[in-house]
Amino acid sequence: MFSGKTPMRALLFGAAALVMASFAVPSSDVAFAASEVKVIVNSQVITSGDIAKRVAFLKLQRQKGDLNKLAKDQLVDETLKRAEISRLRMSVSTTDVDAAFGRFATSNKMTPTQLSQILEKAGVGVDHFKSYIAISMSWPRVVNARFGARSRMSNDDLVTRMTENKTKPVTTEYFLKQIIFVVPSSKRNAILNARKAEAEASRAKFPGCDQAKVFAATMHDVSVQDLGRVLAPEVPEMWKPMLEKATGNTTTPIVTDRGVEYVAICSQRQVNDDVAAAAVFRAEDIGKTNADGVSANDKKYMDELRSKAQIVYR
Repeated sequence: MFSGKTPMRALLFGAAALVMASFAVPSSDVAFAASEVKVIVNSQVITSGDIAKRVAFLKLQRQKGDLNKLAKDQLVDETLKRAEISRLRMSVSTTDVDAAFGRFATSNKMTPTQLSQILEKAGVGVDHFKSYIAISMSWPRVVNARFGARSRMSNDDLVTRMTENKTKPVTTEYFLKQIIFVVPSSKRNAILNARKAEAEASRAKFPGCDQAKVFAATMHDVSVQDLGRVLAPEVPEMWKPMLEKATGNTTTPIVTDRGVEYVAICSQRQVNDDVAAAAVFRAEDIGKTNADGVSANDKKYMDELRSKAQIVYR
């Protein structure tokens, strides 16, 4: 399966908030005292230094209230999430995080270097911010893997929802193949740009899905993955805008942890069968959030992790 990503606007807090707040921060004379262990989460420690950085981060967001308590709560949750992400091997790559960091800087009309300077000046630090990004991007994968595919609606629930909806919802049905220009991690810096150019050039010559594997065999280290039928609500976030804007039968190539890849659209049509209706309703349910912007499935997962964890405050 191809992996989804959370949009930066969703995983962060609003671009303008960081920039406007950061310029209000006095010069980074933030000096942290020697770190002390303040919380232990399943043998993983959270130090006073970690908490100080998160408090500084919360100030950039103009958060109010007991920031020290809020910082601890967030870091405990992130420690649990990080362990679960690692256990399931569903982390985004360092490249993904660096790219997200760069996009965030660009959206705020800064270079990554300027953003790094602001974060250091505020006492947050680049590593702390990137750790936050990595968890924020990886965690939705874990939640979707746990609840997305398993949340099958019963026939009775489906009939009830369709009755409430008055009609069956319509969505787009795709049949897709993924074309992957493999880039070994050891050669990433040396050949990534060349592979991007190769992937882009290949789109004009793509012969169609039936000949995709034969086509891939004419190039070096190119693989084809058959994704089969994919309904629009099930398309990972990273691919949705590219599928919607695709010209011809391929999407724009993107860089992933595997290399450079694009999706070939074998066919697409509008459908409104029961499977499609269930996918639409399931996506609506997954997207529902509480006042804090947390989905019911996310909260359920975190409540479960917290109930099993050993959390010691000092």
